[in-house]
Formats: sequence, C-alpha cells, structure tokens
Amino acid sequence: MSDVRTILDLSQLLAFEGIQRSTRRVAVARHVPSAPKLQKALPWLAAEKHEIYNAYQRAQKPGATVFRNADYLVSCIGHPKGALFIGIYKVAGHRAMSFGEYWEMPCNEELQKLGMTWEREADGVAWFDLELQDILRQWKGKLLLAWPPGRRWDRWLDGAQFAVEAILEDSALDRDMPSWDRLILSWAELQNLPRRWIDTLTQWRGIYFIHDAADKKGYVGSAYGNENIYGRWMNYAASGDGGNKLLRGRDPSGFRFSILQRVSPDMGVEDITVIESSWKDRLQTKEFGLNLN
Repeated sequence: MSDVRTILDLSQLLAFEGIQRSTRRVAVARHVPSAPKLQKALPWLAAEKHEIYNAYQRAQKPGATVFRNADYLVSCIGHPKGALFIGIYKVAGHRAMSFGEYWEMPCNEELQKLGMTWEREADGVAWFDLELQDILRQWKGKLLLAWPPGRRWDRWLDGAQFAVEAILEDSALDRDMPSWDRLILSWAELQNLPRRWIDTLTQWRGIYFIHDAADKKGYVGSAYGNENIYGRWMNYAASGDGGNKLLRGRDPSGFRFSILQRVSPDMGVEDITVIESSWKDRLQTKEFGLNLN
C-alpha cells in the first residue's frame, strides 16, 4: 500500500487526464446498497460483471439532480476507509423508465435476486446512459479516496475534497475466499461468484449441505467429478432444485450452501457416498429433512 495523501487528491488526478472541474461538471458517487446481499456482492459485480454493476447505478430516482446535471461520474463503492474507485463514466443522457420495463431487463432481474428493491415503484426510475471511459482504468479497485463528512452518497467534485488515501498494490475487489468450513453462500450468490472462487470450488470435492431458511430443513449431498463442488452447485444455480425431488417447488432464494467435509481429490465415489450417508444419519435429513434416501 502506498501512502499518497499529502501528494494527490481526485481533482488533481482528473486534471492530469484533461478533466478540469472548472469546466466540467463531475459527480462523485459512493455506492453502498442497503440490501446486505447486494452490498456483499457489489465488489464481485464491479470486478467481473460490469453490465450488472452499471445497471445498478444507471437507475436513479426521478429527482436525481446530481446525475442529471453531470458531464462525468466518478463511480466508487463503500469501503471502511472511504470510497474505493471503480471507474469514470461519461453521462450521455437519461430517460424515464417504468418499473414494468425496468424489472424485465435481465441485469435488473439479477439485482432483484440479490435484494434490490425500490420504495416507490409507481414513480418509475430515471435510466442514465453511463459510458465507461479509459481514464484511470488501471486503478480500478486500487485507488482509495477519502469521503467528505456527511451522509450523502453523491457529491460534486467542485466544492468538496476527495484526498487520495492510498493506492493499493492489489485490487480490493478480489476478496480472499473464506476457508471451506466458514463458507456460506446464498442461491443468488452462486450465480455471481468471483473467478478465483470458481477455480477453488472446482478443485474441491466432498459433502455439502443446503439449509432452507423457510422451514429450517436441510439437504445433504456429495460432489465429485470434473467440476466437483462448483459443478454440482451450478446445477442448483440453474434450476433451483438441482434435480432433487424434495427441493422442487421450494423457493431457492432461501437456500444457504455450505461444505460439511472436504475429501481427497482421488477418493473413490463409493467411499464418498459412504461419508455422505454418515452425514445424513448424523443430521437426520432423511427422517426430518429433505433427503429421500
């Protein structure tokens, strides 16, 4: 981590790139979703699913005056030490959009799975055309800015100071994966995993558990093969029930996925199923849970 607070602030960085706050209206936003699942997933979306991340910020309340009057948007997400830089966007216009049209868009359907809601849906949204620029692109997820006092999430660059707190050596968007015995994922999170997590889950095989928060029942399963746990969990991500009869008809948004036990990558299938059966017996998921056998 490089300490550059006494050297630079955001306005200087933009001036180096030809964006002068005296001649351009530059808005700065720090996104902190109120929905816990979406707040957790936002760094993943910014890192690997830009279209969904941009859809999140493109929709604003009809009276979003800062966005309406801006030439450029400096997009950041909340960070314990301020605001983590994501990118510079040109604001190329906006239009009114009904919520019927809004929720039909695939990106917004994904956001809804992660908890995206609106307080007054009757009013619709203002849908902004935000075009990602190459400016400061190399500092995505690495540039950490101080955030001015107050509760506003959007500010004008002119009239505020955004000191550069640090430039991180590695992107803060690439979160370290928890250890296997601390990993708990929702069904929506399965569909938005970081690439590094996918690579790890593809290597792991073992016994997994699905907990349905709706009635506290559970299902024990085993995963092996070419894609191991990741491949098996992607079956649930696609269908909700993964082909399991007692999971059919249940709302998968309440499912929580975890790993009960990892096994050796060269363990035979018969040995894995013996361990799986042992977990079913110990957790009584055949008598009181969601396992048929």
